[in-house]
Amino acid sequence: MRGFAETLKANDLRIDRTATEIVQVNIGRLCNQVCHHCHVEAGPKRTENMEASTVDRIIELLQTSKSIHTIDLTGGAPELNPNFRRLVIAARNLSLKVIDRCNLTVLYEPGQEDTAQFLREYGVHIVASLPCYSKKNVEQQRGRGVFDKSIEALKMFNELGYGKHDLRLRLDLVYNPTGPFLPPSQEKLQRDYKTELKKLFDIEFNSLFTITNMPIKRFLGDLERNGKLAEYMELLANNFNPHAAEGVMCRNLVSISWNGEMFDCDFNQMLELPLGAGRKTIWEVSSFDELKNKPITFENHCYACTAGAGSSCGGSLV
Repeated sequence: MRGFAETLKANDLRIDRTATEIVQVNIGRLCNQVCHHCHVEAGPKRTENMEASTVDRIIELLQTSKSIHTIDLTGGAPELNPNFRRLVIAARNLSLKVIDRCNLTVLYEPGQEDTAQFLREYGVHIVASLPCYSKKNVEQQRGRGVFDKSIEALKMFNELGYGKHDLRLRLDLVYNPTGPFLPPSQEKLQRDYKTELKKLFDIEFNSLFTITNMPIKRFLGDLERNGKLAEYMELLANNFNPHAAEGVMCRNLVSISWNGEMFDCDFNQMLELPLGAGRKTIWEVSSFDELKNKPITFENHCYACTAGAGSSCGGSLV
């Protein structure tokens, strides 16, 4: 298999950063679930959680960065961090869009009883994980009992006005394949999800994002144990799409870890691959605007973002 950097060169593609518009914050690796595909390897026993001083510095940088329009909060389960709400409120006070990557079942954890109402109050965009509308497939990937709680959480969001006609209350769902294959057509799968969730549970949502499984961490371990790694990497490489490569999310996004280190994307963060601009923390820059036109660190796992219709935190790219 040809390396990713060689493929970019063969397609005469030079991909550098544009203006940084999205700040994605991995606020901690603590989670109430242990999912087979999780590239963060999050779970209930993880202790990495962003401290208040790190949140303070992120807020300072949001104030000084002119091109930022969105802060994307992820984890683990980001809601479990005690600084989560303070960061949401600060970002909304700066008129920034806030995304919460919610696993849905976290809403039933102790202390989270009013989280859904809080998210509605501040107009937070919910991007919720639901890898299938089939209970069997969801629990195969995410664990027993997850599906029923997820359905109840989606109903709760609908009751609060999410996923309906008020576009200030967006509810989007995320699909991950259950194995080593590419996602199907996002448009077609979205139609299927909307039909089945409405028919079976009277649930509505705005959009579906299809995200290709990244061959790192837990999913990489599964591939290796099943002898599927080489086959999966060939599948990704053989489906390289130069149009998807031109739209990769790392061009206008910076990923921040729980301890304040900066990376080109959340996947590079998990592999501890430094920024193409060189290893930096949030205390070493005065603004995220400084990253414009800087290089990006690419490795072979980047084939997952550029295969087929492409894959990003916002779903397919083409």
